[in-house]
Amino acid sequence: MTFVRACGLGELEDDTPKRVELDGTPVSIVQTEGEVFAIHDICSHANVSLSEGEVDDCHIECWLHGSRFDLRSGKPDALPATCPVPVYPVKIEGDDVLVSLTQES
Repeated sequence: MTFVRACGLGELEDDTPKRVELDGTPVSIVQTEGEVFAIHDICSHANVSLSEGEVDDCHIECWLHGSRFDLRSGKPDALPATCPVPVYPVKIEGDDVLVSLTQES
């Protein structure tokens, strides 16, 4: 599995998504509940950026229609979205947040 640097750990604020682009793939990096997650940044329902939404209880909410996605699995738990979005493996090395575009789910 190949990991690439997404951002510095110091660039993240708790519960505030950060959009990055890795090899042309939009990814939202989220630090919440003591962990860092990487989730595909495009809502599966409305093709808008999830990083513009809010984070709560290990979920990210799409700002347009309110779909919520679990940061651990990418599965939606609020309509109108019914399809999951990809989540990606994350590892921390020093101050670097590294992400592999290989999907976990």
